[in-house]
Amino acid sequence: MPKAALCIAGAATAALAAPGAPPANKSTCAVQGLAGLIGNTPLVRIASLSSATGCEIVAKAEFLNPGGSVKDRVALHIIQDAFAQGRLTEGGLIAEGTAGSTGVSLAMIAHAYGCQCHIAMPDDAAQEKGLMLEALGATVQRMRPVSITNPDHFVNVARRKAAQQPNSIFADQFENLANFRAHLQTGQEVWEQCSGHLDGFVCGAGTGGTIAGVSTYLKQQQPDVQVYLIDPPGSSLYNKVTRGVMYTKQEAEGKRLKNPFDTITEGIGINRQIANFSLAHIDGAFQGTDREAVEMAAYLLRNEGLFVGSSAAMNCVGAVKLARKLGPGHTIATILCDGGQRHLSRFHNPEYLQTHDLLPEAQGTLLDFVH
Repeated sequence: MPKAALCIAGAATAALAAPGAPPANKSTCAVQGLAGLIGNTPLVRIASLSSATGCEIVAKAEFLNPGGSVKDRVALHIIQDAFAQGRLTEGGLIAEGTAGSTGVSLAMIAHAYGCQCHIAMPDDAAQEKGLMLEALGATVQRMRPVSITNPDHFVNVARRKAAQQPNSIFADQFENLANFRAHLQTGQEVWEQCSGHLDGFVCGAGTGGTIAGVSTYLKQQQPDVQVYLIDPPGSSLYNKVTRGVMYTKQEAEGKRLKNPFDTITEGIGINRQIANFSLAHIDGAFQGTDREAVEMAAYLLRNEGLFVGSSAAMNCVGAVKLARKLGPGHTIATILCDGGQRHLSRFHNPEYLQTHDLLPEAQGTLLDFVH
């Protein structure tokens, strides 16, 4: 696909403002409050990956959202839906169980709606995420990692917290279809920024909202666009896509725990059926490794100056795998979910990587580390 066909600047769409906000001044180009800053992120061409694969590899720079990740879109839609349905009003509480960036987004956007935020999270999550949540004014409850079937799983703890007081909601990002609906807009942006010339899309799945919403929109526009999942170690979604089942006969669904030592990739991978992922239109799946993700993060910094988080790096691993599968001359899009700033204690920590024999070794522009 010719580079000129890519609309790098992005598509202009209006975001919903917080309740009670005055109408935007039409004589200015200013967006309306925090909500107006979310979405419409640029599409960036990753020149080094494009050159190495012979494909056009482009990515949504979701780390440019005000909360620093793609989860701003989800948090905004969940809160807007709750207000629109009368389930939440100003002064209420938003509770969620999350080990990732959703908590940061909810804590930040809650302020714009005059709400409080309570986050339950596993105590093995990156330290900086908990510190960020506290800095944003959220109350943080750290829990030991257990199976989702355990009442003390951090998601179940957050659900109980919301049920204990009036004017409270459990954000429920895994099952709340506001997540899926938020990413229909992401899909529209990808399609318009590629000027309707797109052959493939690939990303990982944590809640499944991104791949579900984007794939649904893209398939509506072009049914033969190839949508692939990239799945990290310890997750069962690859099995679900390729074999139709998530577990072997020896495993009981919902009982398997994605052990923190299975992978250092945060934010993607899961071992249970979830509503948002069930709406995805996926043609195939790849498995990625921690080594590939770590090497890709170093590659992007070395060759592009892009400092990305672990799931964004894994998504780019998936983009390379899909480029090789489709062959040269195709256009492939992915998501740069977040930046590396929230991954300093593990994924971008040389001492931690050395302990797990994961220090990056590749040099230059070769992609030999992607298998």
